[in-house]
Amino acid sequence: MSNQAASPAATYTLSAATRARFDKETAKYPAEQRQSAVMACLSIVQQEEGWVSGAAETAIAEYLGMAPIAVREVTTFYNMYNQRPVGKFKLNVCTNLPCQLRDGQRALEHVLQKLGIEDGGTTPDGLFTVAKCECLGACADAPVALVNDRQMVSYMSNERLDALLDTLKAAAK
Repeated sequence: MSNQAASPAATYTLSAATRARFDKETAKYPAEQRQSAVMACLSIVQQEEGWVSGAAETAIAEYLGMAPIAVREVTTFYNMYNQRPVGKFKLNVCTNLPCQLRDGQRALEHVLQKLGIEDGGTTPDGLFTVAKCECLGACADAPVALVNDRQMVSYMSNERLDALLDTLKAAAK
């Protein structure tokens, strides 16, 4: 992964492949509305780098012809964009009220205790980053978690959480 430095002075250069992916996304909109592709561009950078640095936000802003703060507002509004490097497996555990009523907080605390990290932390081996999150839209399946912003897992008892962690550890080898 390149451009890991989070300092504002860091630079980020769009590769030809990244620029081609951005071009494909912006082509979906009228030229005067190319800024509408900001979320897609952020997702592309995150897929390639694992997170979205301030320098990458600036590069996206320049590409789309918008103010860097406007890109930053999108990055910070949605929890799906990682604003710092994260583990190979990012687990978001829902702790919103419906999940709280069905042990969402307890599920989060179990995972954090098992991995020996704090909320929002990453394991020393870089394998897991775990954080609480707001509603994942699966209240009836609570407690729920989201793996790498892609896979929803439901009914997460301590046993199921342990099995999930074991499965992810095995997949990393």
